[in-house]
Amino acid sequence: MTNIKPPIRRGRPPKIDRDFTDTRAALLKCGMEVLTEQGFAATGIDTVLKRISVPKGSFYHYFDNKEAFGQEVLKTYAAYFARKLDRWLLDDSALPLQRIANFVEDAKAGMQKYQFRRGCLVGNLGQEIVVLPQSFRYELEAVLLDWERRLAACLSLAKDQKQIGLDSDCDALAAFFWIGWEGAVLRAKLVQDVRPMDSFMNGFLAGLEL
Repeated sequence: MTNIKPPIRRGRPPKIDRDFTDTRAALLKCGMEVLTEQGFAATGIDTVLKRISVPKGSFYHYFDNKEAFGQEVLKTYAAYFARKLDRWLLDDSALPLQRIANFVEDAKAGMQKYQFRRGCLVGNLGQEIVVLPQSFRYELEAVLLDWERRLAACLSLAKDQKQIGLDSDCDALAAFFWIGWEGAVLRAKLVQDVRPMDSFMNGFLAGLEL
């Protein structure tokens, strides 16, 4: 009896099917990485697709266009960053001002980990605002206001614990922090060093002294 071997298939291996959540999540994760490094205007959809081997047809199944994709990437980043802020600013094991300092140290470690190629997606998009679709303007401002509220709550606790003056305007201080922080992150990327982040944080804390 002769054994007949099945014919050998040649060509590309079959694509791996992913469910909606996995593919969409992979696209958004890759989008955060690429947009943080390259910005929105300079990033083509093909760049994202090639990194994770997703066909263009699948991309348009999940997102109507590049603008819709960018909006979802921004929302995903905002949720990720909010969780990071909560991890540090709601840490009951540390005093409020130390929580802010711990957040800064974590951010510095992240910058060094990625060799200063990445920074803050919100800050990066903010620098591109004149060429971005109008919808991004409102989303970016909403994210920054959310960060301000979270930091203001931590500063308010610092005031209750008499780490800062009782007449401190926590909302104004929080707004000032994020304005300065985005500049410090940009400068750190420019000089490939965390010293600008340290300089800003030292100045911010000095301004809080009783």
